[in-house]
Amino acid sequence: MPGSASHQSPPSGPHSFATTRWSVVLAAGKPGTEGAQKALAVLCEAYWYPVYAFLRRRGLSPADAQDATQEFFATLLEKDYVRLADRERGRFRTFLLTAVTRFLSKRRAYDQATKRGGGRVVLSLELERGEGRYQSEPVEHWTPERLFDRRWALTLLERVLARLGERYAQQGKGALFEKLKLFLTETGTDTQNRDLAQQLGISPGTLKVAVHRLRRRYRELLKEEILETVADPQDVADEMDYLLEALRGGL
Repeated sequence: MPGSASHQSPPSGPHSFATTRWSVVLAAGKPGTEGAQKALAVLCEAYWYPVYAFLRRRGLSPADAQDATQEFFATLLEKDYVRLADRERGRFRTFLLTAVTRFLSKRRAYDQATKRGGGRVVLSLELERGEGRYQSEPVEHWTPERLFDRRWALTLLERVLARLGERYAQQGKGALFEKLKLFLTETGTDTQNRDLAQQLGISPGTLKVAVHRLRRRYRELLKEEILETVADPQDVADEMDYLLEALRGGL
């Protein structure tokens, strides 16, 4: 997983913008500007799989989807496609889906050297692993766009969970995190909580405090991760609601 971004608290004010990855790209107006290309590359490496899943659901074979994914991101980094984004309502998720849809409609046959890189920008995408993930996708007749949104949401949550685990590990609390992370999606029974507290050698009250802190840190990291993909901090709440709806399958 690419290194996490440097996060800053957004300044106050109704039209303030945080210095985050997507806002850096939008402010530059094109990926070739100093700092913008690196910011865009990190975002692409973080969220390549939803694009791959979208292409597979559009009917491309595993090999063609791998080639198209690499070609798409290489093109994205080399051209001024970012100018297509709406700076007032820009979200990296919607920009990426629009861009890959346009790319697919205009795609032409490339020779194998071009497909595999051929001197162009090549990102460190684990494309072979992507097919294994795709084979475990729901068998329902989801549209490519719906699958893209769901995989975007799940990828974001996976990144948040990994970052949270890293923080606990850095504090020497990796084992505690492994025990507590189930509380992010479940509420244990009184019996389960007592048993776990006993395993950890702490009181049920101390366990409750630890779970509260875990959930609070998770929410904070979730907001930070979403903030990296929107242009305006005020969009974070709406984006979170949208992604939760995507996870429920309601879109």
